Amino acid sequence: MKDMGKAVERIIEALERKEKILIYSDYDADGIPGGVLLREFFEKIGYRNVTNYIPHRHDEGYGLHLDAVDGFGKGEVDLMITVDCGIVDVDQISRANEHGIDVIITDHHEPNGTTPYAYAILNPKQAGCQYPEKILCGSGVVFKLIQAILLKNRFGLKEGQEKWFLDLVGIATLSDMVPLTGENRVFAHYGLKVLRKSPRPGLRKLWRKLRVNQRDVTEDDIGFTLSPRINAASRMGEPMDAFKLLFTKDEVEADMISDHLNKINDERKGVVASIVKDIKKHLKEKSVNGSLPKVIVLGNPLWKPALLGLAANSLMDDYSCPVFLWGRNGDSLLKGSCRSDGSVSLIDLMEEAKGALTQFGGHKMAGGFAVSHEKIHALEEELNNAYDSLILKKNESCDMSHDSVNWVDTQITLEDINFDTYRHIEKLAPFGVGNSKPLFMINSIVPYEVRQFGKTKNHLELIFKDKNGKEVSAICFFSKPEKFKNVPEKGKPINLISTMEKSNFRNYPQLRLRVVDIV
Repeated sequence: MKDMGKAVERIIEALERKEKILIYSDYDADGIPGGVLLREFFEKIGYRNVTNYIPHRHDEGYGLHLDAVDGFGKGEVDLMITVDCGIVDVDQISRANEHGIDVIITDHHEPNGTTPYAYAILNPKQAGCQYPEKILCGSGVVFKLIQAILLKNRFGLKEGQEKWFLDLVGIATLSDMVPLTGENRVFAHYGLKVLRKSPRPGLRKLWRKLRVNQRDVTEDDIGFTLSPRINAASRMGEPMDAFKLLFTKDEVEADMISDHLNKINDERKGVVASIVKDIKKHLKEKSVNGSLPKVIVLGNPLWKPALLGLAANSLMDDYSCPVFLWGRNGDSLLKGSCRSDGSVSLIDLMEEAKGALTQFGGHKMAGGFAVSHEKIHALEEELNNAYDSLILKKNESCDMSHDSVNWVDTQITLEDINFDTYRHIEKLAPFGVGNSKPLFMINSIVPYEVRQFGKTKNHLELIFKDKNGKEVSAICFFSKPEKFKNVPEKGKPINLISTMEKSNFRNYPQLRLRVVDIV
C-alpha cells in the first residue's frame, strides 16, 4: 500500500520517542470501531500516551475541523492518525503542519483531486497506490496498518494475536456497506467468528438485552441491531458513548452504556417516525390539489440532518421515487440526505441540479447535500427539472438497465424450505453488498393467514402450508399488506419473491422467508 513504509516508520519513531499520539476518527460505525481498534493496538503493545477524538456530528460535522486542530496544537500532540476521514481535508492538515503535528491519513473515501500535504496517506483509492483491494472500509485500512507495524516489530505481541481485533474490523466492514468480496469477505467472515467469542463487556451486555445469542451472531444482527445503536450515539448525542461500548473493560460501565444506547436508539426511532408522519401528512394534503412531484423535496430547520437519511429511506420505500430531505446543523448550514428508488442515479441528479446546491456527494442510491438559504426555495423545482431531463436522456438512449427489477436466482417450492437447503445457502454467507442473499420465486402459493405482529402491530406475516401440512412463515418488517401492488389476502394465490433466513428468537432455530415482493 502506498506510503505504508513511511507510516510505519513514523509510528515506530513516535513510540520510541514517547510522543503524544492522537487518533481522530469519524463518528459512524466504521470510524468508531477503527478508532477503538488503533487505541487497543497501542495499549496491547504497552503504549498509553494516546488519546482519541471523535467530532460531534451536529456541532462539527464530518471530517477534520480547524478549531479542533488548533486545540490539538495547544495540547502538545506530536502525531495525529486519522481513521475513515482526512483525504479531502487539505486546509485542516496544513494547519496541523503549522502546529508541528505530523499527520498520517488512513481513509478509504474517494480523493477530490487535491492531495493533502500529510506525512503519509494510506488510502487504496489514491493515485499511484498498487494495493490490489480498493474497496476496504476505513477500519480495514487501519488493520492493514497494524499488520504492517507488526511485520516490522511485534513489540512482544504473540504471533497471530492481532486476529482478536477482527471483531471490530468485521463490525465496520458489515456496517459500512462495502462490497463483501475479496479481502472484505475474509474480514466479514472471520470478524463474525471472533464476534461470536468476543469478551467485550459492552457487546455481551448489549446482545443479552437484545435477546441475541452471541454464539449465533449474523451479519443481520450487525446491520439491524448493533450498527444502528453505534450510529445512534452520534445522531442523538455523543459519539464517544459508542466508543466506550466497544472499548470499556468495566462491567458496570458496559451495563450503563448498553442501556443508554438502547434508550437513545428508541428515541431516534421515535423522532424519525415523527418526521415521516409529518411528511406523509403534508404530502397527503399536497396530493389533494394535484399529483405529487416526481422528486419529493421537503425540509424543516428544526430537523437534525443526521436523522434524515433514515426518514428519506422510509419515504422512498413508500412512494417509490427519489426523496430529498433537509434540516439545519448547529453551524446554521442547511444540510440533507437523499435516497433513490433506482429510477435515476442521485449523483447524476445532483450534478444536473448543482446550481441549486453548495455541496453534494454519495453514490447512485444514497447521498448527502448542502444548500444555501437563498436557493432553498428553488430546490424542489430544480431537482424535478433535473429529473425530467435525465429521464428524457435515458429514454432517448434507450437505456433498458431495469434498475429497480428484482432478479430472481431460482424458483423453489414450499417443500424446499428446510435445513438441507439452508445449509447450502449458509456456505455463501456472510451476505451484503456485492454478495446478496439468494433470491427465490415461489409461484402460486396461498396464504391461509395474513396478520400484523409486534408491539404496535407494524410488521407483516404471511403463513403458508406445504404439501405435508408444515407451516411456513414469511415476514416483512415495518410493512402492511397495502405496501405491495399485489395486496396479499387470505386464500388468494400469490407469487412470492423472498430470501430464506434462520431465526434464533428465544434460542429456538426456525427457518422462515423474508418477503421482498409479491408479483
